[in-house]
Amino acid sequence: MTLFALDEDRIAIRDMARDFAAEKLAPHAVKWDHDKHFPVDVMREAAALGMGGVYVREDVGGSGLTRLDATLIFEALATGCPTVSAFISIHNMAAWMIDAYGSDEQRRRWLPKLTTMDAVASYCLTEPGAGSDAAALKTRARRDGDVYVLDGAKQFISGAGASDLYVVMVRTGEAGPGGISTIVVEKDAPGLSFGAEEMKMGWNAQPTRQVIFDGCRVPVANRLGPEGIGFKIAMAGLDGGRLNIAACSLGGAQAALDKSLVYMADRKAFGKRLSDFQALQFKLADMATELEVARTFLWRAAAALDAKTPDATRLCAMAKRFGTDVGFQVADEALQLHGGYGYLADYGVEKIVRDLRVHRILEGTNEIMRVIISRGLVGRGQGGGS
Repeated sequence: MTLFALDEDRIAIRDMARDFAAEKLAPHAVKWDHDKHFPVDVMREAAALGMGGVYVREDVGGSGLTRLDATLIFEALATGCPTVSAFISIHNMAAWMIDAYGSDEQRRRWLPKLTTMDAVASYCLTEPGAGSDAAALKTRARRDGDVYVLDGAKQFISGAGASDLYVVMVRTGEAGPGGISTIVVEKDAPGLSFGAEEMKMGWNAQPTRQVIFDGCRVPVANRLGPEGIGFKIAMAGLDGGRLNIAACSLGGAQAALDKSLVYMADRKAFGKRLSDFQALQFKLADMATELEVARTFLWRAAAALDAKTPDATRLCAMAKRFGTDVGFQVADEALQLHGGYGYLADYGVEKIVRDLRVHRILEGTNEIMRVIISRGLVGRGQGGGS
């Protein structure tokens, strides 16, 4: 990639994902939302095209692509359905954590099935009493010979009850981030259960439930890396997850903008097409500009994460904050441009608005993104830098 343009390979990756979204996701998105249907079979079709392990290494079936490639894929998928795209992103995040921090045996045990999505994975960090303050998590893993015994609960877990693997952050040591470890819990583990399915504003095409551990016995061999690095693993996963959820916001917003262009070219008021009114043309211009700015910066942050630059975490937080705010605002403006029709489910715009609203909360709230960004700024000032 040059600084401002995609090369032919990346254009092909984006177009492949966009074509899949148009054919396999968009025609069904409103019905899936209404029926609360979790389309695992369709996600497996996406995985067959390499989207089940986008940045997992190739020796275990992954595509071995970059974080920048992933942002192109998830934005493109989200033009068809942000909910499905976001879940595939979460699955990819969990698979990458196993690929990056697991042993060779663990990688070969779990990843071939994850990359095909014959097995589906969930990421389990948030708890009923530990959301933004993730380091305060209380789910405990007590060592008992060659197993851990887990007790506690995880909250707002996408795919809970349907997933095959749960990448879980647990407390194995003292309070604070240094006492956290990461354990992979399989769906048939004794003592694992799930809460009732949550009734949500959006994201209805994926289940959200509590994951409950009541004396849940898991082999010590399922721990990723040594004890005490679980918080590091969780945060590393979230850097990429934040890029992906920003990409999902931009894809959903782009779809809403595209719907607006078609609607305004057809709809007439006061004897003219809506698209002939300069005030509305200016609105469209602002929406398109905001999306382009957010997209360009998202690529910048993704390139930084690929290069492992010192400011990558800060840039990922910036991209997540800006991209999810812009995405929601553009989708909301698109609904307004549709007038009363935008409020109807048939047009698909109100679903996009509902789906994108949660992107400003998950993968770290946008307020926490500001904490991450400002922490470095304040530290620089206190250090006496000019």
